Amino acid sequence: MSAREIVLSLALIEGAHLARLVDDFRELMRDRAVEDPAVRRLTPSAYPEDQAAAKAFADSTRDELLDRRLDEATIVSTALDPFDVDVDVLSEEDALAPRDLVIAEEEIDAWLRTLTAIRLVIADRLGITTEDQTTDDARGGIYDWLGYRLEVLIQAADELDERRGR
Repeated sequence: MSAREIVLSLALIEGAHLARLVDDFRELMRDRAVEDPAVRRLTPSAYPEDQAAAKAFADSTRDELLDRRLDEATIVSTALDPFDVDVDVLSEEDALAPRDLVIAEEEIDAWLRTLTAIRLVIADRLGITTEDQTTDDARGGIYDWLGYRLEVLIQAADELDERRGR
């Protein structure tokens, strides 16, 4: 790691799958289906006890929040460009080959918010409502893997902050 970036090693197939998840998330942010429970989970009510105030607040802030989430996911997607490969044609050796993922310091927050948001969407799809809840659904492994990658990124960001004296 340099003083201005985080470098994480990912297997090529991991990066490719992460890129696909980010692209799916970007599509969800573009669609903005208000009736989608996952979109509602990403735009929680500011006034749960007052329906009228909650609706007014959501109507005035939802698009801005979803625009920001889309912009941040685009930053993440761009960083994942080196992982844009057809995984179906990779040999096992190539699929597992490590590649460096370089995250600029000024993009770390976008990464943290995007990975967290993707986990929230997956949690909603799987019915996960608490951190210690598990699921037998195979997609639960993706949820857990994203949590692991998010934790690694948080640790790397903390180390970066410590080196910079923050």
